[in-house]
Amino acid sequence: MISDNKAFDDFITAHRWAVLTTLRKSGSPVSAVIAYAREGDELVVSTTRDRFRISSIRKNPMVNLCIVTNSEPFNFVAIEGLATIQEVDVLAATKAVFQNIRDTGYKEPADLAAWIEQQGRVIIRIEAQRVSGVIR
Repeated sequence: MISDNKAFDDFITAHRWAVLTTLRKSGSPVSAVIAYAREGDELVVSTTRDRFRISSIRKNPMVNLCIVTNSEPFNFVAIEGLATIQEVDVLAATKAVFQNIRDTGYKEPADLAAWIEQQGRVIIRIEAQRVSGVIR
């Protein structure tokens, strides 16, 4: 379980979009909307190795992932945690992210392995340290 609160844990599993916040060297936050997937007790995000979030995580692995609903009442679960960057063997985690967003119109590339290589994709793995939220 990512959260001891079953409602939060179920919410994490049921959703697919979140806002990932990393920290600049100055300590100021930088946020971006991302798709994620759950792999056991970790959350995974596929991104390219040249994104600011990767260099930011290398300097400071503390992140916040705020998962939100797509409509009112805008329930959310925020996960504060430590991020690591996985640079090899990223096919399974990338496939998991595509599986999680398949109902939104995003299609997995026909040759996913080639796409990963061409794009320079890596995986951000997030291990939760604190989970909070509001579910009405």
